[in-house]
Amino acid sequence: MRILILRWLATTLAILMIPMMISGVRVDGVPAALTTAAILGALNALARPILIFLTLPLTILSLGFFLLIINALLFYWAGSLVSGVHISSFGTAIVASFLVTVISWIIQAPWRMTPRVVIRTGEGQSRAGRRPSAAPDGSTIEMAQDEDGKWH
Repeated sequence: MRILILRWLATTLAILMIPMMISGVRVDGVPAALTTAAILGALNALARPILIFLTLPLTILSLGFFLLIINALLFYWAGSLVSGVHISSFGTAIVASFLVTVISWIIQAPWRMTPRVVIRTGEGQSRAGRRPSAAPDGSTIEMAQDEDGKWH
């Protein structure tokens, strides 16, 4: 639940930043941005998978670029449902939805950098049966159990 609220707030902050970058988007305040972020999250959870499935051949032919159109459509719909948000055109929605994605991704980056713990048994194998590989950036913490049953 905590992650969901943090993502919602990150998207809200990104929506609030968009009018500073694009002249075709207007957000009247924090309540409008909060509502738009909530609606956008609901549309992404409910409508986006259906739209992706229905347009899968077009998405494959465009090498995935049609996903930008789907994101823009959802952003445009979310903006049209909230009275305090105005998006001037679909072209503006394409740029704005891309910026919201990038900005919220940047804001959420610290939450995604949590270390991964790999636990190995005495034989040097992980519990999943694979030999764990340590990440070069130190994001993996490996723990091994010796013959005495002690973890180190």
